[in-house]
This record gives sequence, C-alpha cells and structure tokens, in this order.
Amino acid sequence: MVKALILIADGTEEMEFTIAYDTLIRAGIECTSAFIPRGLSPYGSSDTSPPLAVCSRQVKILPDITLDPLSAGPEKYDALIIPGGMGGAVTMAESTEVQNLVRSYYNHPEKRTIGMICAGSKVAITAKLPGQPITSHPSVQSEFPEHFEYKEQNVVVSAVPGKATLVTSRGPGTAFPFVFTLIELLCGKDKRDEVVGPMIFPSGTTGYPF
Repeated sequence: MVKALILIADGTEEMEFTIAYDTLIRAGIECTSAFIPRGLSPYGSSDTSPPLAVCSRQVKILPDITLDPLSAGPEKYDALIIPGGMGGAVTMAESTEVQNLVRSYYNHPEKRTIGMICAGSKVAITAKLPGQPITSHPSVQSEFPEHFEYKEQNVVVSAVPGKATLVTSRGPGTAFPFVFTLIELLCGKDKRDEVVGPMIFPSGTTGYPF
C-alpha cells in the first residue's frame, strides 16, 4: 500500500490539510498526520498527546502522531506532504527536523514524492533544495531565491533525475488539483479518475488538468 505522511502544526491551513488527507484516503493511500510542535503557540494549547493542532481559522484537528524523525523517513512513507497556512508554514520551515526530513525524502535512492502547497513551499527554501520550477501562495513569492524558477501556475511538478518529484501549488483554491496530481504520481491516472468521478465536481471546476 502507498503511504503518505502529512505534516500539521498550529496555524496550518485547514482546507489544504483536510483536502489532501481526505482525498488521498479516497485513493487508497494510507495517510498519517504528524504534529510539528513550536513552543508556546499563539493559537492556543492542548493537553492531549499529540496535542490538538489549532489551525489558521481556529479549527482544531487531532493529529495521528507527534513527529518522530526516526520513524517518519522515506523508508516508511512514499510521500511527504506539507500544507500551508502562514503560522504552520513558518513552524515547519524553521524546524531543523522538518528540513532534514525533506532532504532525506528528496535524496532517497528509491524515488519519493514531496508535496508543498501555499506558504508550505517555504520549506523548500530552508531545506536548501536545489533550484527548480516551483510555486507558492503569492504572499511568499518574493522570498524565493533567484535559483528557483518561480511559476504562477496552479500546480508545478518538478522531476529532477535521481531525486524526489516535487509538487507545489498555490493555496486553498488549488488544493484539489494539487492532490489529484499527487494521486496520479503515486497511483496512476486511472486511480485519479476513479477518485474524481464520485466527488461530483461541477463541470470545469476541478482545476485539473491545469
């Protein structure tokens, strides 16, 4: 079974997280959500373990686990997904554990997939990924160094030979084409179409193909 690790933190964008998690499950992908802690959060606190993630619009989500880098690597999961939401994205981008995790997926000899959406694409900068095509929410576009080939597209797929495939996207409104792209890469076009059909999107609204 294909497996995906989806990161979440206080301030994560709810739609980007839940649309990715839910739609990947529909494709038969086993998903695990991992909480990334950040000291005293301005979003609130929780006594649960793992703690409730208080998302950008104050929706509370109980993650499956708290991130343990030793058991979260590319030997266990086929894909690593990083949602946006500025608060959560900053936590992830500043986390040494997340930076190392992204690099381990990117460089793994068995080709993996990394998905980043909205401000979550900031992690590509702090993880020091090499220059390649990328996109993000427009609010963080200016943060990308010149060696990245920035594109104003709904979804950008970068496949550097011998490295993980990097899929980036722009925001909540592009979350569906983002996750459909991930499903196609992980499970094939037939599985993507199988998932899209029963969801009954109005004609021309899936954003896919982009």
